[in-house]
Amino acid sequence: MQAPAVGGVSAPRGNGKTIRLPQGASLTDFAEKIGANPASLVAIMMHLGKMVTATQSVDPDDLMSLGLELDFDVQVVSPEDEDRALLESFDIEYGEDEGGEENLQSRPPVVTVMGHVDHGKTKLLDAVRHANVQAGEAGGITQHIGAYQVETEVDGEDRKITFIDTPGHEAFTAMRARGADTTDLVVLVVAADDGVKPQTTEAIDHATAAGVPIVVAVNKIDVEGADPNRVRAQLTEYGLVAEEFGGDTQFVDVSAKQGTNIDGLLEAIILTADAELDLKANPDMPAQGSAIEAHLDKGRGAVATVLVQRGTLRVGDSIVCGVASGRVRAMLDENGTNVEEAGPSRPVMVLGLAAVPGAGDNFLVVDDDRVARQIADKRVARKRNAELLRSRKSSSLEDLFKDLERGDRQELLLILKGDVSGSVEALEDSLLKIDVGDEVNLRIIRRGVGAITQDDVNLSLASEGAVIIGFNVRPERNAQELADREGVDIRYYSIIYQAIEEIEAALKGMLKPEFEEVQLGTAEVREIFKVPRIGNISGSMVTSGIIQRNAKARLVRDGVVVADNLTVSSLRRFKDDATEVREGFECGIGVGYNDLKLGDVIECFEMREKPRD
Repeated sequence: MQAPAVGGVSAPRGNGKTIRLPQGASLTDFAEKIGANPASLVAIMMHLGKMVTATQSVDPDDLMSLGLELDFDVQVVSPEDEDRALLESFDIEYGEDEGGEENLQSRPPVVTVMGHVDHGKTKLLDAVRHANVQAGEAGGITQHIGAYQVETEVDGEDRKITFIDTPGHEAFTAMRARGADTTDLVVLVVAADDGVKPQTTEAIDHATAAGVPIVVAVNKIDVEGADPNRVRAQLTEYGLVAEEFGGDTQFVDVSAKQGTNIDGLLEAIILTADAELDLKANPDMPAQGSAIEAHLDKGRGAVATVLVQRGTLRVGDSIVCGVASGRVRAMLDENGTNVEEAGPSRPVMVLGLAAVPGAGDNFLVVDDDRVARQIADKRVARKRNAELLRSRKSSSLEDLFKDLERGDRQELLLILKGDVSGSVEALEDSLLKIDVGDEVNLRIIRRGVGAITQDDVNLSLASEGAVIIGFNVRPERNAQELADREGVDIRYYSIIYQAIEEIEAALKGMLKPEFEEVQLGTAEVREIFKVPRIGNISGSMVTSGIIQRNAKARLVRDGVVVADNLTVSSLRRFKDDATEVREGFECGIGVGYNDLKLGDVIECFEMREKPRD
């Protein structure tokens, strides 16, 4: 059924029919769904006050407004729902269904180590797995997520524990939150000499939100001023009551530096997991799980650290992880040893992916490489649409007029590239928290892992000047040449603090300067002289401050401003030109205004830029 004309353009009527569109959909996508000409939808959008081309990604609110105009119920599908529908189209299920109880077997607990910065999380893991992760970390701060499996003996039985290391710096809140979501149990590290700190409570909140039990490792018991009992008392306020105080939380006093009581901590983890959790998974199904970390290795290509959550991952499996797909060419454990298969709760480094997945992306094994490529390609297209939507400036006619009135709203566009996806995610999270008011906006239009490529530089050019941030990465040679040729700004950082500080400074620098009026002086008109071809000149007495030539001025009569936006165009002392005349001296003042009267007051002032906080 053809609709009546909308803004002079005819289009089909929906009669309340529901249309599902992905985020970043264009008017062409909408037109295909309803059998309309895209050009007619462009015209209707203009009638609605929006300037959008047929192939441009459209904001979800604008799609719904167009739907209302044409009597369609437009539902913009979330990325999660869209992905679920994508997998269903390939007859793939991702989720908790692992078959019957008879298929389930016990699996090791997955443990996340959390706590305040400098409380010894990395050293504790060093003591557990006898490897120094912190060496080589910029600034001594752990900036990547790693996963490791260790063995311990409890009641004469060998048991395994998987550790996920989450960085301790406050900028990595998002990474810690994801760590808590993928974990079974949290080890909360608190320094015995320092007690509960802000990031300690932050970690407790993440663990509580994830609904996981907590084991408290009271570290640094060997240092001067250590008071483990004070830590126990402090944590009681947060609902963590030690067993010796009548609670159900295990507290273990350790010294990571001296290697004291590490076995006791591992035993406490196993006992807590056995008592509070029923950890089982089906090892006899296609593997599914999460990417803990990923980076681009010069010699081996894309390398992803994945945690198998159900099923068994084997060398040769076809795998899709976020926008990356490939065949598992090799798997390495935390010691760099090749492994042929990885069961539930096993972390392994996977080689063979064609691209770098994002930290936290789900992975699953599919039937063959073709299916994996098709799923990844559809996800890449969806991601590209989302990037185009983010890089597009506001395009409503109303916003355009507002921008013209205020002389363009300032906006800083960023492209983030880093060595590992966890660092990129944390940097993005920190940058988006920078607040310098409503005058300046910050948008991140792309984030990714690996060297800065020509595609990144081209996106910067297409978005009219996005700044490229390289975190522990450098550009490819052709990308550097293109950036130099086109004047694209690329910034390099290895410490997250520096990146945050410089971007905040850049945002503040984009703020329009604020000016305030500063009065210089006043002069009273005592006589009026008519000068041919110039006009009236006031013979005046400077009554306060100074009068400066070329300064701004206004004329005040009986306390009322009668002329504003004047300039002291001439200033003389007797027959000589003067640059300024001070209080108590007479002078002749010309302000380009002829309606002068005796007793008028000339106020002289200047506009000075106000320093920003």
